[in-house]
Amino acid sequence: MNYIRSLNIFYKLMAVTICLFVISGIFFSFRSENESVVAYSQKGSQGTEVEAVQQSLKDRGLFFEEVTGYFGDKTQEAILRFQKQQGLSQTGVADEATLKRLGITIGSIPPATQANINLLARIISAEGRGEPYIGQVAIGAVIMNRIEHPSFPDTLAGIIYENGAFTAVVDGQFDEPVADSAYDAARDALAGWDPTGGCIYYYNPKKTSNQFMMSRPVQKVIGDHYFCT
Repeated sequence: MNYIRSLNIFYKLMAVTICLFVISGIFFSFRSENESVVAYSQKGSQGTEVEAVQQSLKDRGLFFEEVTGYFGDKTQEAILRFQKQQGLSQTGVADEATLKRLGITIGSIPPATQANINLLARIISAEGRGEPYIGQVAIGAVIMNRIEHPSFPDTLAGIIYENGAFTAVVDGQFDEPVADSAYDAARDALAGWDPTGGCIYYYNPKKTSNQFMMSRPVQKVIGDHYFCT
């Protein structure tokens, strides 16, 4: 009887342990899916932030290679030199403190709130009248790409109202009624659709004589607009 009793207790304890294990697994899985994790540029990273880091380090005489946007050994060595120079923790990672000392800020895609949709739709409508729907989304995508690019302001309003950035803001078209399609285009752009493949400029070759714009490498032609990097 004692043996059977001990066996029953053992099985009950095993069942409780398994239940606790499953519950804890679900809990930590839920946490990992819902907690935001800050990802910093480090060895193996690539993108516009790495380009900005390399250029800033190069300007300071700490990085001696070409600016490629790829974070390799030489970039890590330059980061370590900079961190040592600045009295920062020498991690070799472009963390928040390091980016701040380098003077680098990069925004992130804003949420699709009604206010953001309305503001983005207004500039899309003003700049994209007569363009096909995909061309309207492309205009919105350029604005999203600029937010994430170190050479531009970090907010939606900052991009749109940047001095001289958009002709429509200067000539008054920005204040005209917004086309219905522009609201859908704004939603698609905010959701991440980018028909341009990462472009940060666009222009209509029939309406501009801006030499800087016309010198940019054209990646896509959508409607009447040339989209460039």
